[in-house]
Amino acid sequence: MQRCDYLLSQLDVLEAESIHIIREVAAEFERPVLLFSGGKDSIVMLHLAHKAFRPAAIPFPVMHVDTGHNFPEVLEFRDRRVAELGVRLIVASVQESIDKGRVVEQTGRWASRNRLQTTTLLDAIEEHRFDAAFGGARRDEEKARAKERVVSFRDEFGQWDPKNQRPELWNLYNTRIRPGEHVRVFPLSNWTELDVWDYIRREGLEIPSIYFAHTRRVFERDGLLLDDNPYANRGEDEPVFEAMVRYRTVGDMSCTGAVKSTATTLDEVIEEIAATRITERGQTRADDRTSEAAMEDRKKEGYF
Repeated sequence: MQRCDYLLSQLDVLEAESIHIIREVAAEFERPVLLFSGGKDSIVMLHLAHKAFRPAAIPFPVMHVDTGHNFPEVLEFRDRRVAELGVRLIVASVQESIDKGRVVEQTGRWASRNRLQTTTLLDAIEEHRFDAAFGGARRDEEKARAKERVVSFRDEFGQWDPKNQRPELWNLYNTRIRPGEHVRVFPLSNWTELDVWDYIRREGLEIPSIYFAHTRRVFERDGLLLDDNPYANRGEDEPVFEAMVRYRTVGDMSCTGAVKSTATTLDEVIEEIAATRITERGQTRADDRTSEAAMEDRKKEGYF
């Protein structure tokens, strides 16, 4: 009798696990939603959801918490991608939260709308009665995110308690919640940044152009290269110059930094990522530098 060995690649294993999680949540919860910003991780998430249910349509909407200060290239990609898949897009606006008096606009040199997204997100979850929200966070990104379970419980106030987490044994997930509570679900928990890029290359996924090296007007602040835009509160001591840069992560323009790069293709990007020893958020996100526990503090309040 001939023996047949069936071995899965690392990406096949990760893809299968993520699709299993997405299907499990879609079956167990009444009103899930997928958080989609147009960034690389949420692009992979949307693609996995498409593969999980095809040829049927994705059975839940996608939602973007829009600060109003997002990169135009990413917003254009977001709208085009959801239109291609025929998915319902919900845009939760931070500007509307400001106009309603739900949050107060920050001022000063380091002002950003990034933290204001928490209130907008929780209000949208309550308004639409979502009981599960898919997010693209990975454990390798930041130490607070490394503490997350795949299915992460949020109380009736949308808050996260890292000391009160449900055990997850193998691929068994506790999905029980009471009215008013919800969960955040992270199917990419076990992926790394390099896995994400390898998967994008393997699947031939389109991504926004700012992920590739291009000439951009930037200025330096605290070691970050920030885009020269009206939201960054640039000081007179921060001269603008042109540089060849790309983005490892995308978020609010006021706090997301670029990295100097000459990588204009996926292969070149992957070569850079494989050689780096600094996490993407550690290198490019000003909002994570406010304190040692900046991300964990935001997550406890209900952040992504």
